[in-house]
Amino acid sequence: MSHQINEEIRDREVRLISSDGQQLGIMSSRAALQQAAKEGLDLVKISPKAVPPVCKIMDYGKYRFEQSKREKEAKKNQHVVEIKEIRMSPSIDVGDFNTKLRNAHKFLGEGNRVKVTVRFRGREMAHTDIGRNLLVKFAEESAEIAVMDKKPVLDGRHMTMLLSPKTAKDRDGSKGGKKEGRRNQPKKQAQTAE
Repeated sequence: MSHQINEEIRDREVRLISSDGQQLGIMSSRAALQQAAKEGLDLVKISPKAVPPVCKIMDYGKYRFEQSKREKEAKKNQHVVEIKEIRMSPSIDVGDFNTKLRNAHKFLGEGNRVKVTVRFRGREMAHTDIGRNLLVKFAEESAEIAVMDKKPVLDGRHMTMLLSPKTAKDRDGSKGGKKEGRRNQPKKQAQTAE
């Protein structure tokens, strides 16, 4: 977001805030600009929609530098959630199934979502229930660390299911305990009435 600074501010009156955050009151933009020049700083319009607009005296270059630094820091700390795909066939061997399961658990542990797909070839389409059972077993094996976002759905020759990593709250199972605790406690109104 770009701010209007110094001579770009064409408003008749502005509410001025000093460089140390004090309210200096409403004055003409020319007087505010002179005040900023006296301090050797910039006049920056920080709230253009206010009536009158709010301007602050500050070092605009330093302000923009710090703002870009904060944005870079926020981007660095941000984790992009990817959707990883695991593909299987209905006739998958137990060893291969376990390998795919370990890979899915690794992806889920990294905070990514996992799309599990079973691909049917030829006559396998007559036995889509095998693929559905395979996906349900996969979800059950991942139940400790994942939640099923999308149940197994057949789309053409592929059946897909979506798993998301559990949050810390989901793993603790603390949601259910709190609700029951509240339900069993007597109401406060009943106690004060006695």
